[in-house]
Amino acid sequence: MKNVDMKVDGDILTITVDLSKQYGKSGSGKSIIVASTEGNHDVPETDFKIGLNVYQKV
Repeated sequence: MKNVDMKVDGDILTITVDLSKQYGKSGSGKSIIVASTEGNHDVPETDFKIGLNVYQKV
């Protein structure tokens, strides 16, 4: 995962992303990647899954 932090507190999932970070252009070159789970991942301490992409248009 890139720039994604997850925390579970009871029934609440909190996702933290630092919007000041950048990881280069996307494959299409139309956006800049800020954060990604790079596919689906388990949410800690649950049976849920998450897939997340945060990007900014160029």
